Amino acid sequence: MKMHKIYRVSQTLFLLLIIIQLNGCKKEEPITVTDVDGNIYMAVAIGKHVWMTENLKTTKFNDNSTITNVTSNTTWSSTIRPAYSWFKNDTVYRDLYGGFYNYFAVESGKLCPFGWHVPTNDEFKALEKSLGMTQAGADSLGWRGTDQGRKLKSRTGWNDNGNGTNSSGFSGLAGGYRYGADGSFNDLGAVSYWWTSTKKSSTLALYRRLDHDQIKVYAEGVRLQAGKYVRCVRDSI
Repeated sequence: MKMHKIYRVSQTLFLLLIIIQLNGCKKEEPITVTDVDGNIYMAVAIGKHVWMTENLKTTKFNDNSTITNVTSNTTWSSTIRPAYSWFKNDTVYRDLYGGFYNYFAVESGKLCPFGWHVPTNDEFKALEKSLGMTQAGADSLGWRGTDQGRKLKSRTGWNDNGNGTNSSGFSGLAGGYRYGADGSFNDLGAVSYWWTSTKKSSTLALYRRLDHDQIKVYAEGVRLQAGKYVRCVRDSI
């Protein structure tokens, strides 16, 4: 009778260990977010924030109102209204790189899905510091940090073997940009830019830039008509 009790206790402990092991092996559910157009984006926690791992490609604000698709270079460089476009106005680039938005679309506060927002300059700095950049580096402009750019860049798609490690999960692709001064499309495969929601002055807003031949991260201000990509960040709970 005593041996039987010992056997039952051992069997229970064995089953508990199996349950613990199975629970420990469970994979975390992937983080996703859907915009009003129905596009589904993957997201990842980097530091203390959750970031989209893809560029925004919505054609509507989160209140379902339409964002103007501006194809004319002259109109793009002169407009003071929210606008978007695809690289070279070709939808073939849409799914991979997302859309270019001017700052007027960013400052609407309605560009990202509900519960998400365009990151502030401070939120970009928090991302960079989580990857090892110093506070002094994060607070400066120009090329900053050490190898944070390499950690943010995707493992493929950058010219001249300029790919990154993507150890951050950010998956930054070399999608080029739309020049605010004349509306032209430039440097696919070589560079990429992302808006912050923070203005530097009444006519300039801050951005982040990655280059194929750089492992650092560039920060500066640019005119509001510039066409940059957007990564949304989940609102803090």
